[in-house]
Amino acid sequence: MGYNRGMMADNQEHDAQQLSLFQAEPAPPAPKPRSPAADLTARSPLNVALGAFEKYMQARGFTENTQQAFRLDMQILSDYLSPVQAIGEISSVTLNAFIKWMSSSRGVPCSPKTLERRITTLKVFFGWLAEEGVVPRDAAAPLIHQSITAPMPEILTGAQIDAALAVTQALRTGSDSRKPDARPHLLFTLILHTGIKKSECVNLHLNHIDLTDAQHPALWVRYKEARRRHKERRIALPREWPAVLREYLEQYPSRQFLFPWSARNLEYVLTDIAAQTQGAQTEIPRLTFEMLRWTCAARDFAGDMDRAELRRKLGLSEISWYEVEVKLALLAQRVDRP
Repeated sequence: MGYNRGMMADNQEHDAQQLSLFQAEPAPPAPKPRSPAADLTARSPLNVALGAFEKYMQARGFTENTQQAFRLDMQILSDYLSPVQAIGEISSVTLNAFIKWMSSSRGVPCSPKTLERRITTLKVFFGWLAEEGVVPRDAAAPLIHQSITAPMPEILTGAQIDAALAVTQALRTGSDSRKPDARPHLLFTLILHTGIKKSECVNLHLNHIDLTDAQHPALWVRYKEARRRHKERRIALPREWPAVLREYLEQYPSRQFLFPWSARNLEYVLTDIAAQTQGAQTEIPRLTFEMLRWTCAARDFAGDMDRAELRRKLGLSEISWYEVEVKLALLAQRVDRP
């Protein structure tokens, strides 16, 4: 009987070895998508570069409205210069002359808002060429935005994010003179990863946090008013965030609101984080909810998040998204690449 069991074990081991010989090898990694700018050089004609730019916009998920607006803006530049103008020969001086011509000499009305968008288009196009290494420098970088709505939003650099996290982690662990305080780290990471508004943050209830799946924690943004229900959404949280939440709730017990303080009080928390970076190698002059929201959006945009998904994450309508997308296309060029 023992002999038979030994024979069976040997046979099973032999079969397993034989089976392993015929197991499929792991599939090779999928090839990286070819960049639309791969065939461009500084000598490429403008019309060829514009064709590649359209493919780039499609690949990045720009909405059709934005693509159409950018296409029309660049067509005006092509008509002003020449479709065969070498892109590497287009300078900042040329672009400034083009802007002046559009605003005063073209003979076609160009409102300040339209001019602002066209400057943004130039910055996105030439910033893309420079980032891809097609041209040695960004000819549109010196162009001044003549904003008639609001200045371009401020976002944090990667180094500034690291500096802020160093502060919040130090506060979280505490020191001889200060008790551990997880609130700054919880607040900073929440806004940085979700991009929710200040008003949404203040109104968060504890039961809006979904921890049913430990590997995929999430946050529900809820609204009492029926007219705002379309803004309700579910946003993923960092996997390590629930551990910080547990520490925070031990320090600040609450039965209803996640942050049982006023908006002003939470603004002071962010201000204190920025203040504690002063004197460090990387300082943060100021830190606000709005800055963190735009930083979150720009990082997601640069990371190729699906545009419709990003719009829903930010709680924006399709009408609001048009203007925001144009700004994000520009801000994403400032995001540090891994």
